[in-house]
Amino acid sequence: MASYDAGTLTNQSKRSARIYKDLNLDFQVNTATKDIQIMFDVEAVKRSVRNLINLNHYEKPFHPEIGSNLRAMLFELITPQMTHVIGKQISQLIQNYEPRCRLVQVATMPDLHKNGYSVSISFYVVNNPEPVIVESFLERLR
Repeated sequence: MASYDAGTLTNQSKRSARIYKDLNLDFQVNTATKDIQIMFDVEAVKRSVRNLINLNHYEKPFHPEIGSNLRAMLFELITPQMTHVIGKQISQLIQNYEPRCRLVQVATMPDLHKNGYSVSISFYVVNNPEPVIVESFLERLR
């Protein structure tokens, strides 16, 4: 398929005008084509959001500005202020670097027993009327 056709593809849904595609970073092989599997639409955007919140500055080649300082924040004390800062950092990160999302809410709940934060991100994928929720647990690692 030519690159100029990529913007004119239609989705299986009649409401969507575009298809969002990303590589599956689990590197599972497609049995028919013997190539890496491709993720489409909502699953591709969900994976992108998960990757963004796990990315630090200077980790993405040629784009050092993409990322956040969440890993360093996880080593701070668990306080209501830090919970708020982490939620704001995640929402700013998604609004700045994921244009396929319309962010609704970022809910951050501290978990003192597991020493981390439970994060729930609610958003709409552009051209998709159904809300999407991505849940993740942020904890510090050595």
